[in-house]
Amino acid sequence: MLHNSFLTVPLAHRALHDVNDGRPENSRAAVRAAVERGYGIEIDLQLSRDGQAMVFHDYQLDRLTAQSGAVRQRNADELAAISLNGGDEGIPTFSEVLDIVGGRVPVLVELKDQDGALGPNIGALEAATAVAARDYAGPLAVMSFNSQSVLKLAEIAPDIPRGITTESYPAEDWLLVPEEVRARMREIPDYDRVGACFISHEAADLGRDRVAELKTAGAKVLCWTIRSEAEEAEARKVADNVTFEGYLAQFS
Repeated sequence: MLHNSFLTVPLAHRALHDVNDGRPENSRAAVRAAVERGYGIEIDLQLSRDGQAMVFHDYQLDRLTAQSGAVRQRNADELAAISLNGGDEGIPTFSEVLDIVGGRVPVLVELKDQDGALGPNIGALEAATAVAARDYAGPLAVMSFNSQSVLKLAEIAPDIPRGITTESYPAEDWLLVPEEVRARMREIPDYDRVGACFISHEAADLGRDRVAELKTAGAKVLCWTIRSEAEEAEARKVADNVTFEGYLAQFS
């Protein structure tokens, strides 16, 4: 069951980041800032070459660091030594971020799809995530766009609440995923199969009938990404909570 704090404490998207203040997205500094203000955090995980869960959004290093190439081509120690643009710290491990949070605020974790096309080629990142979270006692939940990933988490970490990251699946954002697969995923068909208790849905698509259907059936609805008070007010007509950035969200 999803801890109540995931419904009452706004979730800072990729932690409370602001490069103008030396807090890049998914950085230790952004995590600390969120905790200090009492916000929950939403973070992303990628896999290092040596099988560590790293807190980083992109598959490639290029946008967020001065380095290039795939995250999976570097060991965790190498990634830790690569400074994030706009800050003075390297890429953190999931374990490090959990240590910083220390159970004080909810942590929503998105595992990035390692298959490349939302398919079954998964396992290593899920295993690394489960190992890092094994002794963590604070409010924690995991999710992924890839329902196969969520199903694997159900198998290896059944006590961690899990959900599915969902959206309208525009073709330009999912170039490797065929239209028939995207059409199927729009209807969130695997919610019951993976034992989910929530979805984190694209804010602009919250009016989808399937979202209302799941909510009526008891699913908790989170949403992403909210960037203003006006957007937040609109999203909260449907969503139980928001994932936000670029402003300070309201507590319920």
